[in-house]
Amino acid sequence: MSGCTRASGMDNPSSEVPPEFLDSSTKQSKSEGTAIYDIVPGNAARAQGAATVFTSSHSEPALAGLTKLDFDAMHAWFEEDEQVYVHPKDPYKCADVLQSSRHVRIEVNGVEVANTHKPRFLYETTLPVRTYIPKTDCRLDLLVPTSFTTAYPYKVGTASYKLVGIVGLMFYQGVANYYSVKLDKDQIVENVWWHRNPTVETAAIGGYIAFEDEKVDVWIDGEKQERPGN
Repeated sequence: MSGCTRASGMDNPSSEVPPEFLDSSTKQSKSEGTAIYDIVPGNAARAQGAATVFTSSHSEPALAGLTKLDFDAMHAWFEEDEQVYVHPKDPYKCADVLQSSRHVRIEVNGVEVANTHKPRFLYETTLPVRTYIPKTDCRLDLLVPTSFTTAYPYKVGTASYKLVGIVGLMFYQGVANYYSVKLDKDQIVENVWWHRNPTVETAAIGGYIAFEDEKVDVWIDGEKQERPGN
């Protein structure tokens, strides 16, 4: 993986990469309109061929003036003051949390398991909107802890609930612990979760509970919602 940064001059390395950190590379560019550089930050080890500069003669004009940095060649990668691990976050997989006062009710097999006027909606690119509900507005007496967990790189530290008989899908949720919802003789699994330690991007959902909309019945302001995927 790599990242691009804007250059101040079309045929020069980006001003955001100090020129004293760039040195001629023994690696040869295989593409017309690009130049390869080694990165030598001070007395640190040389990252060979880690910088690719796109010049004004490149076939894609939109790339001209950008410098591409090889993610794997770096000792560490930061977004602002936060270190990024594994790979840069995909800008097309962003996450936003919005507080709402809309009335949300959730039923499982005809039994109300949540009722709130204080939901928080999580918007993640390409994914269904998820509704997070305060614990105090959920039927915690129906939730049974399980040992099942999942882990994803975008939100870290979650605990979740399971509704028996349903397999839940967790996307970019960090570490999720699940519970089951026990309804009389039935038990529905892995479609309810909550985040114990979400990352900064989604800190507002910490301590809130989410139900997998594909497997439960949801009403928003009195209107029943169509299940995602149906």
